[in-house]
Amino acid sequence: MANTTCLGLYIEEHLIKYAKVSKDHDKLKVEAFGIMFYDKIGEAIEQVIQETYSQKTPISINLSQEMYNYFDMFALLTKNDLQKAIKTEFDSFCSEKGYNPNVFESRYAIVGNQDEKEKIKVIHIAANKIELNKQIQQVDSYKLSNISPISMAIPNLIDIDKHENSIVVNIEDTTTVTTILDEKIYNIDKIEEGSKDFLTKINVKENSYLKSYEICKNTTIYTSEGRELQEEQSAYLEDIMPTLYTIVGKVKNILKNNMDKIKKVYITGTAALINNIDLYFEEYLEDVECEILKPHFIQPTVGDISIKDYIEVNSAISLGIMGVGEGIGGMNFKNQTLADKIPDWLKVEIGGNSPLKDNKNLGGMFTWDLGQPFDRTETGLLRLVIGLILLVVIYSVLSGLLDHQMKRKKAEAEQSISDTNNQITLARTDNEKINSKINEYTNMIKNLEEANNKIAERNKTRNAIPNLLNQIMSIVPENVQLTSIDNTSGTHVVITAQSNKYEQLGYLVAKMKTDVILTNVISTAGQKDNNVVSIRIEGDLP
Repeated sequence: MANTTCLGLYIEEHLIKYAKVSKDHDKLKVEAFGIMFYDKIGEAIEQVIQETYSQKTPISINLSQEMYNYFDMFALLTKNDLQKAIKTEFDSFCSEKGYNPNVFESRYAIVGNQDEKEKIKVIHIAANKIELNKQIQQVDSYKLSNISPISMAIPNLIDIDKHENSIVVNIEDTTTVTTILDEKIYNIDKIEEGSKDFLTKINVKENSYLKSYEICKNTTIYTSEGRELQEEQSAYLEDIMPTLYTIVGKVKNILKNNMDKIKKVYITGTAALINNIDLYFEEYLEDVECEILKPHFIQPTVGDISIKDYIEVNSAISLGIMGVGEGIGGMNFKNQTLADKIPDWLKVEIGGNSPLKDNKNLGGMFTWDLGQPFDRTETGLLRLVIGLILLVVIYSVLSGLLDHQMKRKKAEAEQSISDTNNQITLARTDNEKINSKINEYTNMIKNLEEANNKIAERNKTRNAIPNLLNQIMSIVPENVQLTSIDNTSGTHVVITAQSNKYEQLGYLVAKMKTDVILTNVISTAGQKDNNVVSIRIEGDLP
C-alpha cells in the first residue's frame, strides 16, 4: 500500500534539498520544503526531520553513483526468461569490464524499441552494494522506505503530453538527461559536469557554500542580445559559464543523435535557479523550446510562496512523489525488511482504540454489545484474543521469512563461492600465461638490444674512419707526411707521421686535440734520422 505522506531527501556532498509530499486520493501537495547546507550529514538529516515533524514519516532518498546499461530483448519472452536474459547480459557486461556482478544491486525498466518493433529495450540500472549500504546507514535510524535514481524520479514533475517528446536536463552536482518518448522514459544520459563544478570555484573565492549558492541564484545570464555585464557579475559568470557551455554542448549532441524529434527541453536542478538559463539553452538548441521545469500540480503562486521556491527543490519533490507510490514502478533500491513487511494493523497498540472493537463478533466465539463500553472482563478477553492472534500471525510471518531468507542467503553464498572459485582458477591460468609471455618478451628484448648494440658499434666504426681521414687531411701541415694510420682495436687509432720540422709535427698534435679529431691524444717524442723526425700519435675516435 502506497504511503500517503513521504519526506523526499535529495542529498549532495554539501547540500540537502527536502520536501514533504502528501497524497490525498489523486491530489498531491507539498507540505514543507527547503534546503540545508551541512558539515555533518547525520546532524543535518536529524534537523530536517525535526523541522518537518517527520519522525514517523517514510523517507525517500536519491540513489548515488548508479550505472546505466541498455539491452535489446525479444518482446515475446516470458517474464522468467526475460529476467534470465537480462542477468546473462549484465553478467557478460561485467565480465568484459572485469567487474564482479555479485557486488551490484540492480533494477530495470522496459520500453518499446523505437527501431525494431519486435524487440523491447531494457533500461538496466545497477548500484554498488557497498555505496548503497552507506546511503542506508545515513538514515538507518528513521523510516527509510525508498531509494530511487533521480533520473527516473524527476519526470514525475511533468504532466506529460503523449504527443510531445521531451528531455529533462537535471543539473545538480552532476547532470542527468532523461529522454521521454511517447510518455515513457526511453534513455538516460549522465554528464559528469554539473553545479558542483562552479559552486566549488565560487566557494574558493567566498569560502562559503551557502553564499556561493545564493550567488548562483542571483546571477543572470545575458544572451547575445543582452546588455553588457558588470565587473562583479562577469567574475562569477567566468566560473559558471564554462560548465554550462559544456553541458549545453552535450545536450545538443543528445538531441542530434535522437531519431525522434524532441519538442521541448525542461531544465531543473541547482543551475535552473540561474536567471535566463532557459534562454541560454534555447539560443544554442535551435528549433527546440526550452523552459524551467515547474511541478505540474503546483499553482504559479501559493500564498506568499513563489513557484521559484518550489523549483529550487524539484529533485526532493520528485523523490517524495516516488515515496507516495507515484511514478515509474520497480525502481526502489531499498530492500524490504521484516518490519516493512508486517502490515500496519498488526502494529496498532492493543487497548481501548483497537480496530477489532468495530467487529460485533470475533470468530463466532465472543459477542459484545457495542452500545456499551467494555467492562474489565471483556477488555481482558479482547486483549487475550488479539494477543493470541498476533502471536500466531507474527510467528508464522517470522518463520516463513526466516526460512526464505536462510534459503536465499545459502543459495547466494553457494553461488558466490562458485563464482569466486571460478575467478581464482581463471586468474591463476592468466597469471601463468602472463609469466610465460613476460619471460618470452624479456628474452626477445635482450636479443634485440644485443643486436642493436652490435649494429650501432659497426656503423659507428664504419662511418668514423672516413670522417677521420677527411678531418686529418684538412689539418695536416704542408711539410708533414703521414706514413700510416691504423685502427688497432674498437675506436683506438694509431698514426705515424714524419717531417723535417719539429714544430710542424707539434702543430699537428695540437690541432687534433683542440679540434677533438681524436680524444685522449698522446704522442711519442720525435726520433730524428737523416734530418727526418718521426713521431707516433695515439687516440680514440670521439
